[in-house]
Amino acid sequence: MKKLTLILAILLGSFSFAQTAQDSITFDPQKQLNAAQRILSGNYGKAVTVGAYGELTYNQPEGGNGELDVQRLVLLFGYKFNDKTQFVTEVEFEHVEEVFVEQAFVNYAVAPNMSIRGGLMLVPMGIVNEFHEPTTFNGVERPATDNVIIPTTWREIGFGVTGRFNDISLGYQAYVFNGFKSTISDGEGGVTGILKGSNGLRSGRQKAIKSTVDSPTLSTKLDYYGIPGLRLGLSGYFGKTQATDDVEDIDGANIGISMIGLDARYAYQRFTARGQFIRASLSDTDAYNDLTGRDLGSALQGWYLEGAYNLLPQQNEQRLFAFLRYEKYDTHADTEGSLLRNDNYNKTDITTGISYHIAPGVVFKGDYQFRDSKGSDVANRLNFGIGVWF
Repeated sequence: MKKLTLILAILLGSFSFAQTAQDSITFDPQKQLNAAQRILSGNYGKAVTVGAYGELTYNQPEGGNGELDVQRLVLLFGYKFNDKTQFVTEVEFEHVEEVFVEQAFVNYAVAPNMSIRGGLMLVPMGIVNEFHEPTTFNGVERPATDNVIIPTTWREIGFGVTGRFNDISLGYQAYVFNGFKSTISDGEGGVTGILKGSNGLRSGRQKAIKSTVDSPTLSTKLDYYGIPGLRLGLSGYFGKTQATDDVEDIDGANIGISMIGLDARYAYQRFTARGQFIRASLSDTDAYNDLTGRDLGSALQGWYLEGAYNLLPQQNEQRLFAFLRYEKYDTHADTEGSLLRNDNYNKTDITTGISYHIAPGVVFKGDYQFRDSKGSDVANRLNFGIGVWF
C-alpha cells in the first residue's frame, strides 16, 4: 500500500495544470499568451501539463428558434522532454459529436531567440486564429471576419521557425504548410470544387485529415511590441491550393492565394481596443469556376474595429467589459471573368455587449448583433455564452 501511495504521489507531482493569474483579456497585450504558448513558456517546472478551454453558447435570431450548444471543449496536453524539447497537443470536441486534433507539434529551442517547430499548427494570421480561447476575446461568437475570411480555426501540418528578438521588440514566425484543398474527382470523370463564394476558403481547410499536398505554402508573421500597451502584427500567406492526383493537372483545378493581414491590440488603464484588416487575392478563379461551376471570388476582404472599457475598478480581480465592435467582410470583394459580384456576400456586423470575468479563466458573455447583408435581409441576433480556460 505504501508503494502504491508513493507511485501516485510521484505521478501527481509530475503534472502541472495550465492556470495562471492572468489568462483573460489582458491590460498588457504585449504579454498575452495563448494556450500553446502558456504550455511552452516553461513556468510550470513539470514534465506534463494539462489544461482545457470550452464554450457553451445560446444564439437567438429574431423571428426564429434559438439554439443551445456546447460549441467546443478542448483538452490541452503538453510534455517537456528536456529544457529544449517540448510537445503540445489540443484535442477538440465540437458540438458534442465531432472530435478533431487542433494542434500537435514538437517545439525545439535551438537558441534563446529561436525555436524549430513541426507538426499540426495554427496558421499565424490575424488575432483570433492564434488567440481563440473564450476568455481572450469579447463577444459570444468570434468575429465573423476571423471565421469567414481567415478562416478560424485554421491549422495545417507544417514545419518552420519561431522566436523573438527582445532587444528590438520583434517576434517572428515562418512556416511551410500544406495548403487548402480546392478540387477532388467526382468519381464519374468530372471534378468537384470545394471552394465557393459564400464562405471563400473555409471549406478547403484540410485539418491534417489525410491531407493532400503538392505545392507547399509559405506562412509568416511579425509582431512588434516596442510601444507600451501596443502590439502590432503583420501576417502573410502565399502559395497554391492542393488537388488530388487524378485532377491535379486539369486546367483550373488549383488557384493561387496571396493573403495579407494587419492587426493591432492596445490597452491603457481600463480601456482596451483591437482591430484587424485581412485581404486575400486569389488567382485563376475564372478557370476554377468554369471547371467546377462554383462562384469563388477573386478577392476576399474583411476588417473590424473594437473598443472595450472595464466598468470595475482596475485593482479588482473581477472585470466587466462593455464593448462595441464594427466589422465588414466580403467574400466577393472582387470577381474575375464572367462571374458577377454577389451582394449577399458583402456583410456588416455591429456587435455590442458585455463580458463579465468573474474569476481568471471564467467569463459570462452577452451581446446583441445588428447584422446586414447588402443583397438580402439577415436576422439580428441575441447571444449568451459561458467560457472557461484553465
